[in-house]
Amino acid sequence: MLKNTQQLLNIMAKLRHPETGCAWDVKQDFASLIPYVIEEAYEVVDAIERNDVDDLRSELGDLLLQVVFHAQIAEERGLFTFEQVSSSISDKLIRRHPHVFADAVFYSDEERHQAWEQAKAEERLEKSKAPAQHSVLAGVASSLPALMECEKIQDRAAQHGFDWPDVEPVFAKVLEELDEIKEAVASGDQAHIQEEVGDLLLVAVNLARHLKVNPEIALKQSTKKFSKRFHYIERQVGASGRALKDCELIELDAYWNEAKIVLKNSG
Repeated sequence: MLKNTQQLLNIMAKLRHPETGCAWDVKQDFASLIPYVIEEAYEVVDAIERNDVDDLRSELGDLLLQVVFHAQIAEERGLFTFEQVSSSISDKLIRRHPHVFADAVFYSDEERHQAWEQAKAEERLEKSKAPAQHSVLAGVASSLPALMECEKIQDRAAQHGFDWPDVEPVFAKVLEELDEIKEAVASGDQAHIQEEVGDLLLVAVNLARHLKVNPEIALKQSTKKFSKRFHYIERQVGASGRALKDCELIELDAYWNEAKIVLKNSG
């Protein structure tokens, strides 16, 4: 095993020692570490988006710590070891890349994608204890961000024929869902309004899929764009010695339109 990897495993084992370890580390379990796994994954993404290579190295280390932490807890409970985790992912990579590790030949990205999805489907079927009741949607983590979960669920359904053949019906569905939201608003039923807004978001994800756009990334980028433009508004209002609440919406909207031009030209 690699020297630094073994050192990390040794450090984690020492931190978890019931008598001489760190009290905080010792009391953790799988469930208590969930927020840290999610947080570290997002911090890796943030480092990538900022193109900060030094920070990326550090954040990948923090994410690796979570893998090692969980593996140590599992080993203490006699469930599995870090070596078995490594072996499992190695086997999976070899199985899902027959064009690299076997004699399979794919002539397009689509063929490769289909083979990848087929391999994943076979793995899910193997895991299922009741194949006759196995759902093609099984295995999509409900803890994923809502947009990602929605996209994965729709992808699974589409792989089994439940999808529109092209994008045109999706455009029509978006307009239909907008009309249903208007009807729900007119009814004044908040629960119904929430339901219809959810339906619109679901169709928006479907539209993104058909247009080959990752909805999670697209929304993240748009949110950042919104923030930049809003910061511009704040600076303009602040320069006049006022607060945002002192301004009429029409003035703020004018700054917004100005921000669109200024920020676009500034790159």
